[in-house]
Amino acid sequence: MLTVQKLRVEYKENPVGLDVRFPRISWQLQSEKRDVLQQSYEIEVSAEADFRRRLWSSGRVYSEQSSHVELAELMVRSRQRYYYRVRVWDMEDRSTEWSETAFWEMGLLAQEEWQAEWISAPLSLLDVEAEQCPLLRGSFHTAAKPLKARMYATALGLYELELNGSRVGDGYLTPGWTSYGQRLQVQAYDITAQIAAGENAVGAWLGNGWYKGNLGWDNRRHIFGSRTALLMQIHLTYEDGSEQIFATGENWTAAAGPILMSELYHGESYDARLELSGFSRAGYDDSRWSRVELITHSKEMLVAQANVPVRKIEQIKPLKLLKTPAGETVLDMGQNMVGWMQFSLDAPRGRQVELVHFEVLDRDGNVYTDNLRGARQKITYIAKGGGPESYEPRFTFQGFRYVQLTGFGEEPSLQDFTGIVLHSDMERTGFFACSNPLINQLQHNILWGQKGNFVDVPTDCPQRDERLGWTGDAQMFIRTSAYLMNVAPFFTKWLKDLSADQLDNGGVPFVIPNVLGENEHSSSAWGDAAVICPWTIYQCYGDKRILEEQYPSMQGWVEYIRQQGQDEYLWDTGFHFGDWLGLDAKPDSYKGATDTALIATAFYAYSVQLLQKTAGVLGRTEDARQYSELHSRIKEAFKHEFITPSGRLSVPTQTACVLALMFGLVEGTAKERTTDKLLKLLEESGHHLTTGFVGTPYLNLVLSEAGHTDAAYKLLLQTDYPSWLYQVTQGATTIWEHWDGIKEDGSFWSKDMNSFNHYAYGAIGDFLYRHVAGIELDEAYPGYKAFVIKPQPGGGLTWTAAALETMYGRICSEWNITADQLEMSVSVPPNTSATLYLPKADLPRVLEGDVPLEHAAGVHSTEQLEHEVKVILGSGDYKFSYKLGAQ
Repeated sequence: MLTVQKLRVEYKENPVGLDVRFPRISWQLQSEKRDVLQQSYEIEVSAEADFRRRLWSSGRVYSEQSSHVELAELMVRSRQRYYYRVRVWDMEDRSTEWSETAFWEMGLLAQEEWQAEWISAPLSLLDVEAEQCPLLRGSFHTAAKPLKARMYATALGLYELELNGSRVGDGYLTPGWTSYGQRLQVQAYDITAQIAAGENAVGAWLGNGWYKGNLGWDNRRHIFGSRTALLMQIHLTYEDGSEQIFATGENWTAAAGPILMSELYHGESYDARLELSGFSRAGYDDSRWSRVELITHSKEMLVAQANVPVRKIEQIKPLKLLKTPAGETVLDMGQNMVGWMQFSLDAPRGRQVELVHFEVLDRDGNVYTDNLRGARQKITYIAKGGGPESYEPRFTFQGFRYVQLTGFGEEPSLQDFTGIVLHSDMERTGFFACSNPLINQLQHNILWGQKGNFVDVPTDCPQRDERLGWTGDAQMFIRTSAYLMNVAPFFTKWLKDLSADQLDNGGVPFVIPNVLGENEHSSSAWGDAAVICPWTIYQCYGDKRILEEQYPSMQGWVEYIRQQGQDEYLWDTGFHFGDWLGLDAKPDSYKGATDTALIATAFYAYSVQLLQKTAGVLGRTEDARQYSELHSRIKEAFKHEFITPSGRLSVPTQTACVLALMFGLVEGTAKERTTDKLLKLLEESGHHLTTGFVGTPYLNLVLSEAGHTDAAYKLLLQTDYPSWLYQVTQGATTIWEHWDGIKEDGSFWSKDMNSFNHYAYGAIGDFLYRHVAGIELDEAYPGYKAFVIKPQPGGGLTWTAAALETMYGRICSEWNITADQLEMSVSVPPNTSATLYLPKADLPRVLEGDVPLEHAAGVHSTEQLEHEVKVILGSGDYKFSYKLGAQ
């Protein structure tokens, strides 16, 4: 039986508050049959859940498309809820039933619809330098219980709202971090259940956040503005169709709240004695509060939230309570995590307790905070007394495994502490495990590195005074991140900020949102995020719209490079980070030894190639032709500049070889010699890498694609320094910034730049999925409409199991080797097809289930190749088995 399931709008399930004028619908098919393809579909949209009043119908559309179907003819209206359902026909012209009904709801689509005014605590109450956070309050009356109630809210700074004593929504760090001067997100909430007939009250907490708080390492504050403010509007709809609006305005009041200090880097100080209990409830006496001030601030930049919210995702209980040699009381959470501690205590009024969060103990087993640099990561709480009380922060987060406790007494109870894991609530899509427990721990570390650093923006580290959206780190890790989680909404939002912050000449700031100096922009491999990230999202999710929206940005970046220096086909001018943290760097340098002009020109070529492909996808034929010609000329210039007449690469480093091979800049003899040179360099280093941020993501991929998977496995499985598994053997639970963040003698690489949760080197996850498990894109069929499964067993692994939840459903690839027998299980989602390569297989010996391969249902074709069997599969679940060996 064929059914339609997992209906989504703009990647989201039943979203409220969209501002996408032409929403896109996606769905999946489910069937126990093999070889299922969609022949046609029909979508209906209604104003009511029972579809009595149909607003729009696609009619029967003959197409296999089941993701990102744009409702281009539907004219959407602000605040309207739209119900939709889908049915499909298969290739045998059999129809499904209608899917279950799903919906989306539009937000406020026009600036004119905002009656709310920006309100702020008066400067006479809290001046711009005050660290104490304000509370705001307003009340309104309803004649009856409304049929529908919606709240739309945003802030300058961070906000948290309460309605009639209950928290509104489950998002944190709202409204999120964007390029505030041009884009400020609005959250929409369904508050129908929280509204009462009669008197109602709204209370708001405001925090500094990214808007006016401390950002960067120069102790800068007020980067985007100096005053926190709230903008909030409630729309009530009654049974008779009448409406009422309640909004922020001059009749609201303000008071200084119990949060004495709140900073993203430094933590929070909270005096429970100053709590104003019940301030968000009707009837609260606010006669001693101050009137708010209306402030002038534009509403032109208001946009609906595109990313998934930051939420509390999971809880961790501490593993143990430590007494350090220095006498410190420390909680060990057992996992380097990001979020905060929730704790309870029963203490006399005025008792002060402190929690200092940090990542590692020093080699003597004592508290180590030097690598936090200026970030304090401290929570201070002053008890109100009178019985048990509990606390957790609101407007900060910490990166930590350990927590030093002060003021809790000699033997605090572990039961009183809970770690709250916080990150953007991305759907988990990728799963990988194998027979080697060290690699499984590495996969765990990669995943937790993504959890800790995808907190609304892709941060470089979650603990020290940085936590910025470095462009280079993001493009290096994006493909791995798209295996682990659905990151399409996350990067859609971030890339819009990249476009917003992009310079008029096309240059790209080092960090997005940009909080660095006006000259901090446009390094190769960093700025290339403008091109690499949209192309990767398109490839992984079939999202053509992101290419359309980002095309001016992509083109702007390429044209910026083209204007640099004397030769438009080489990039040999300007500042570049180079192969950042490469192990072949000179002493006291962070830059690896690879010539920055080679790196810059290689990435120039790569970005031009991707832009050419993007132009082709978008039907920009002339652009595609011009960029194809430009790419050819850059390749020729690269050859002239960096390849000797005899075909040798003139820069003899691992990273130079990797980039030349990965980006297709060497061919024929030069390609062979570059591959041989890379293998020789690895041999000379004892088969260890010397690459930094630029070369490492591609190293194992290049080796495997050149037919040297054995060399890639050797690198992967090294356990001594420098290697991925060295970190694992040192007890890492996330990916480190440095290969030797902790040295073998227990000392540290550096205190200045030594994060133990830094996802860049986690890009090795790409190799695990694409080559070890073998799940790979087919570039011609983006979004895994058609894909490749080509596992490459090796490294002594006896089994691997991986799965990837795509827009079409779950892909699975599992292989198991016992003696000379290989068994492989594969899942191909309905409405897709796969090209499977069975390694070391002899076609006549391959069984699918207990049937010879060529006779199995769903198998479209088979072909014996030199070292493998190629199989074209329709959808379904398959089990293959055969004896390994030559034909």
